[in-house]
Amino acid sequence: MTEIPQTTFKRVLLKISGEALMGDQGYGLHPPTVERIAREVRSVQEMGVEICMVIGGGNIFRGLAGSAQGMERTTADYMGMLATVMNALAMQSALEEQGVYTRVISAIRMDEVAEPYIRRRAVRHLEKKRVCIFAAGTGNPYFTTDTAATLRANEMNCEAIFKGTKVDGIYDKDPVKHDDAVRYDRVSYDEVLQKNLKVMDASAIALARDNNLPIIVFSLDEPGGFRGILAGQGTSTTVHG
Repeated sequence: MTEIPQTTFKRVLLKISGEALMGDQGYGLHPPTVERIAREVRSVQEMGVEICMVIGGGNIFRGLAGSAQGMERTTADYMGMLATVMNALAMQSALEEQGVYTRVISAIRMDEVAEPYIRRRAVRHLEKKRVCIFAAGTGNPYFTTDTAATLRANEMNCEAIFKGTKVDGIYDKDPVKHDDAVRYDRVSYDEVLQKNLKVMDASAIALARDNNLPIIVFSLDEPGGFRGILAGQGTSTTVHG
């Protein structure tokens, strides 16, 4: 029988971009990639951790990009929110295929496909060991899914935000383009803002700082990475006070 690693975390929020669900495609959903991430989430749940998720929508539609092409910003942002609901439903399906009870909770009411956001009900789902996927951002235009993730993590009393990316932490410059990029082990909220390190948008970082909520950045492309980071293994960067 495989030994389950121990972790000090009891409740966390996993934030991933919509692009993380594309795999090697240039657009949309790549079912094997969605399934792989679902397995990662299940493996962490098996450690006894309560999990929330927020998934971006950039693999389908990004509101800011639509606005830049002449679309009215509010409309474009609402379209982006709907893209996050599509991603959340795909992840819910993949998780339930893995035997993980899951609830999609939307900030915009669409009762036929998702629950409305009610804080106490969401907390109860977590207590019952269901994964809660928060969709549609904050329900308001001009706010990113980064800000939504930080807001929900605070409301759910999560102990940390785990941000899964394509690299194993925060670097002083893009490690894909620069061989001499230096990775931070730990960095403060203020340094992230001052150096414009592109971890999350400024509103999300400020909200995390004001509530002393750590943000742990790690590689979601690394098999077993989420589980390993929670167990204190692997490479990551912690944003802290």
